[in-house]
Amino acid sequence: MAEKSFKQRLHDIIFYSDSPAEKAFDIAIIILILISVSVVMLGSVDIINADFGHVFVIVEWVITVLFTLEYFTRIYTEEKKLKYIFSFYGIIDLLSILPTYLSIIISGANMLVVIRLLRLLRIFRVLKLVRYINASETLAEAISNSRTKILVFLEAVLIIVTIMGSLMYLIEGPEAGFTSIPRSIYWAIVTVTTVGYGDIAPQTPVGQLFAGMLMIVGFAIIAIPTSIIGSEIIKTKDTTDKLCPHCGSSNHHKHAEYCYNCGGKL
Repeated sequence: MAEKSFKQRLHDIIFYSDSPAEKAFDIAIIILILISVSVVMLGSVDIINADFGHVFVIVEWVITVLFTLEYFTRIYTEEKKLKYIFSFYGIIDLLSILPTYLSIIISGANMLVVIRLLRLLRIFRVLKLVRYINASETLAEAISNSRTKILVFLEAVLIIVTIMGSLMYLIEGPEAGFTSIPRSIYWAIVTVTTVGYGDIAPQTPVGQLFAGMLMIVGFAIIAIPTSIIGSEIIKTKDTTDKLCPHCGSSNHHKHAEYCYNCGGKL
């Protein structure tokens, strides 16, 4: 076997995690992500930022430079460069370094809000962790496979909160805080999710009865998406990427001997 070139070895270290060097790189990136996110969070606390703000700036720039090197190294070693640049991870990698550089260009008292927003965008670096969580691919696939069921479920929830909000607007009225149908729907959403802020509450017995019914429905609503995604995760773990040699179908059960589509021998 021909010896791998420097570019190929670099690509393996960055994109895979099999050898000790590849695992060490992943661990180093994870540590940098956690430090960076911690710096952003601590920097939002005025008392801490007053004493350690200059340290945070230095740490932020060091991490930004390292992430910049990582980003361009990924582009350099990737054969399909545009595919990586416009991929989910490519966009997240860019977002993790862009705010720091933009903060240099943007200045002036009138731009303080924009600068603050750019600093907050650095929190997106936490999304870089998704790349290093193996189970995230299983979860993403399960959510994708169950998207139709989830959309039907969300549609049902939307119908329920719209009907209940409209009813509460008629039953309670402005005197109890239900000043409009949108505000009443807001109350229904808060109630059905069992958050219960308490800023709006029904005062009449009929309204309280409807509220109680909605709270009970809320418990079921919380459980349904969990069961939908959970069942898809189990299915995903029980399937393989093995293709049927006859019809090309995939996602067969890991113990299957025959294709579910054409019945051919796998």
